[in-house]
Amino acid sequence: MSVALMWEARAVEGRGAELLAWARAQELDGTPLRRETFRAPQDRVLVITWWDATLDTDLPELPEPAEGLVTRAVHRWRFESVCTDGA
Repeated sequence: MSVALMWEARAVEGRGAELLAWARAQELDGTPLRRETFRAPQDRVLVITWWDATLDTDLPELPEPAEGLVTRAVHRWRFESVCTDGA
């Protein structure tokens, strides 16, 4: 089974590049099958990691950024794969 962990944060205005660099530098206590980092308007950063695990497995996640770098608490979601054929 494959599990995707999503981590999304919004930087303080004008600090998106700093948040992106911070997220990319974070090491996880384990190696995911895949890791992708995205940026979006409004200084948002999204990190998705894929793991060969079940939905309830204890998995390493990115921490909260330093106070003052983000506008709110990080949003986190956990999904399990149900289809990989693009349908």
